[in-house]
Amino acid sequence: MKVIYGLFLVFLMTSCAFSKKKTSSFLNEAKGKAPYDAIIVPGVPFEGEHWSDIMKYRVQWSFYLLDNQYTNNVIYSGGAVYTPYAESKIMAEYAKVYGIDPQRIFTDTLAEHSTENVYYSYRLAKEQGFEKIALATDQYQAKLLRRMIKHFELPVDLLPIVVDTMKTKEFDSLYINPAPALKPNFVSIKDRESFFTRLGGTFGKHLIFYEEDLPKEKMIKKYRKKGRLIESPQGESVLN
Repeated sequence: MKVIYGLFLVFLMTSCAFSKKKTSSFLNEAKGKAPYDAIIVPGVPFEGEHWSDIMKYRVQWSFYLLDNQYTNNVIYSGGAVYTPYAESKIMAEYAKVYGIDPQRIFTDTLAEHSTENVYYSYRLAKEQGFEKIALATDQYQAKLLRRMIKHFELPVDLLPIVVDTMKTKEFDSLYINPAPALKPNFVSIKDRESFFTRLGGTFGKHLIFYEEDLPKEKMIKKYRKKGRLIESPQGESVLN
């Protein structure tokens, strides 16, 4: 099973990446739309001592987009999935130390999969009254999620990382206290879900939609039948 999973990941990483030219084109297009009300930055597991390179790049990219007025706010997304630390809260803490204004930071701790990062953060953005939204992540994840965004016709643009645009800044010296991000009574997703159930989550099989967000009546009927539809947003919230 581990071999199959490894081969699957290799396939994703090698086949699902924007070209350097395409990645830069997204940033150029964003200049005409900027500033966005918010960008969505998906989380990465945190082991408790050091943050991963992927998390570093995503936080640095969010800083670049804020500092260069591409966006007014950032939504970090991710719950405590594989480790006891809520990914969004860890990223938010690093972002604050990195120099991002805390008043510009929002967190979504519901998401456990990349598709959920997008949708639940989109819902949070709507609750805040944000209208212009973009997904800001590495080019691999951005390309993987583009199909989902198009399928559900979500008004979310793409802003994949353009490495050449970011200024070099020392990351390893940054220190945070991760304790506030710890989730009580944590149980790893590996102990809660099988491999194939987790894989289904990666492709959006666990998403619960608000009726108002689905673009077609056929979709509304489909997700209502599956019990994955919220008829009205009144009284519901993804803020946490």
